[in-house]
Amino acid sequence: MLDAIRWDTDLIRRYDLAGPRYTSYPTAVQFNSQVGTFDLFHALRDSRKAQRPLSLYVHVPFCANICYYCACNKVITKDRGRAQPYLQRLEQEIQLIACHLDPTQKVEQLHFGGGTPTFLSHDELRQLMAHLRKHFNLLDDDSGDYGIEIDPREADWSTMGLLRELGFNRVSIGLQDLDPAVQRAVNRLQSLEETRAVIDAARTLQFRSINIDLIYGLPRQTPENFARTVEEVINLQPDRLSVFNYAHLPERFMPQRRINSNELPTPAQKLEMLQRTIEQLISAGYRYIGMDHFALPDDELAIAQEESTLQRNFQGYTTHGHCDLIGLGVSAISQIGDLYCQNSSDLTEYQNVLASMQLATSRGLLCNADDRLRRAVIQQLICNFNLEFSDIEQAFNIDFQGYFGDLWPQLQDMAKDGLIKLDRDRITILPAGRLLVRSVCMVFDAYLEQHSRQRFSRVI
Repeated sequence: MLDAIRWDTDLIRRYDLAGPRYTSYPTAVQFNSQVGTFDLFHALRDSRKAQRPLSLYVHVPFCANICYYCACNKVITKDRGRAQPYLQRLEQEIQLIACHLDPTQKVEQLHFGGGTPTFLSHDELRQLMAHLRKHFNLLDDDSGDYGIEIDPREADWSTMGLLRELGFNRVSIGLQDLDPAVQRAVNRLQSLEETRAVIDAARTLQFRSINIDLIYGLPRQTPENFARTVEEVINLQPDRLSVFNYAHLPERFMPQRRINSNELPTPAQKLEMLQRTIEQLISAGYRYIGMDHFALPDDELAIAQEESTLQRNFQGYTTHGHCDLIGLGVSAISQIGDLYCQNSSDLTEYQNVLASMQLATSRGLLCNADDRLRRAVIQQLICNFNLEFSDIEQAFNIDFQGYFGDLWPQLQDMAKDGLIKLDRDRITILPAGRLLVRSVCMVFDAYLEQHSRQRFSRVI
């Protein structure tokens, strides 16, 4: 079975390194200011000529309350009036981007993230979706994957009804932990009843998929109280679960400075939390997709992994990796063909640039031939736990062992340790290595040694 995992504590301790999550390769750390709007226009033109389908990501940065663990690009404010100037600039960006694409290019995937997308009023959500429909070819038959991130404290039945009416059919619900002591330590008080109400609404309104986010490693968490949270979440029966490792990086993320580091669980406790969580979820029928993600067997991600068609992009695991990803809003990242580009992460700068009718592209990267090759290798390993050398050789006209000859000793060491099976014609991630697949991918990362590992979270 693809979801088979073998827990090996010694192996985890040796290979639990800091490294990228590989939502892209090269990663965003390699982005530079040499890439700008000229490159974006070229990529959009190529997308138009190739008639590639689209995936849209819309970033809504506002939150009414701060969560101390959060590392997202957000603006904390109680002033709901700040949304309207932002929406005006966002709509300008939508218009500027759309005029370089073909109106027949279908939007197969749409995702609103943040921040808290439901910070917007009902009228503002209607306004934004109407503008998107005016300028992009959004599907009307409910066949697209149209998702939105939900904070249950900022949503009720009427909100869920509006979102369904606007075309959303997937929701991702931030929960993190249900223990009141943990919630107080991270400034996110959210009851099980609030969460259950949103899920009940989503099911009644026939949303197609429900995802719940959890975080282990938060202050005041113990293996026992986190296991209780997981049990309650299993009772809610989400289609997907994301169980993230909290990375305490207060030097990079200012809100995390409010967390008392003395209250953080020990590395051994974090390992126990993860092990127990995996056991609970597998016992409840969930499959381990990889990289903190679990899904029920009939979920599209699980089916795609069975069929070796699963992919990964800036939105995580996806069945729409063949789409060009257009990022809209402050800090949003696009992946269009071989171009990665990111908008300014500063809200004032983003709005000022668009006020002058220019795009807010601030940095990015254009993949070279080696990047494309390594991206394909990492994608196969991280999505399907298997890499056929012949697939890469045919696609890139190389001899795999010859091209990666300098990496062979590392791969052989991993094979001896039981992370992988290394054959003459393939690499297979073994059950003991699946939790550590990032460590295997890092072997193929040509840029990793150029950057401090402190920029990244640990594998587990």
